[in-house]
Amino acid sequence: MSNLDSIAFHQGEFKPLKDCTVNIMTHALQYGTMVFGGIRGYYNKNKDNVFLFRPYDHFQRLHNSAKIMQMKPPYSIEEMVNILKELVKRNQYRSNIYFRPFIYKSALRLSPSLHDVEDSFSVYTLLLDDYLDTNRGLRVAVSSWRRIDDNIIPTRAKVSGGYANSALAKSEALLNGFDEAIFLDSRGYVSEGSAENIFIVRNGVLYTPPNHAALLEGITRRSIIEIAKRENIPIEIRDIARSELYIADEVFFTGTGAQVAWIAEIDRRIIGKGSIGPITKHLKEKFNKIVYGEEPEYSDWIVPVY
Repeated sequence: MSNLDSIAFHQGEFKPLKDCTVNIMTHALQYGTMVFGGIRGYYNKNKDNVFLFRPYDHFQRLHNSAKIMQMKPPYSIEEMVNILKELVKRNQYRSNIYFRPFIYKSALRLSPSLHDVEDSFSVYTLLLDDYLDTNRGLRVAVSSWRRIDDNIIPTRAKVSGGYANSALAKSEALLNGFDEAIFLDSRGYVSEGSAENIFIVRNGVLYTPPNHAALLEGITRRSIIEIAKRENIPIEIRDIARSELYIADEVFFTGTGAQVAWIAEIDRRIIGKGSIGPITKHLKEKFNKIVYGEEPEYSDWIVPVY
């Protein structure tokens, strides 16, 4: 089945994705006034079930994004989770899936204002295994583009208009022969990738930038922090300087798409020994077991569909 043949949720109905259209005058199309999320569903063949990874957390963040952008979510968090389950069932998925839910300003209106503008909710699905190749080390570069500041476009809100910033950095990296980009914030400290959070390891301690480094409050990032604490891996949340990236023992990205993706090289400097590090490897393997429903102590993070 191609993605266009799949069933999506749009304008209050489950319908074929090819029939989910918007008018070219739609507010969100003109002004980037949409907030969105990315959620994974993992198929465990042995259990014959699809597990949604932390959907309640994802939809809480979507509701928070909507609040920042003066939107009124048309559905509750519970209703949104149920829509995801229904999409899996209607599409008869028994595979790994990516969901793209979004709330958008759907009024046909010519004005870049936010208040008193109608909001709508839609979700579509994609068959997806790896967004980045997590089986090899990534070659990345620090971008010449700076991460947008929270007082320009709120970085805690996953706003579609803000991803022009990500697109500029991503294309720059790809056209220069790299796999991904790393943003610095307006102060010159490490922020995140074009669509991923970042962690480094130095001398057995795990570090990740703080929220004030203009980063998205990632659900996978939060999960890795919680796993590290439970696994007694020392972790600190603090500012990271660009040069620290080069002398780190390990560096990796996290995200719904990226999952846990290790980095072998930054700005043509080999990271550590040029192979996946022990802490990264442990966290990657633990995370993979959790999302496929193989870790009972983390069962509250996953929601079975069938």
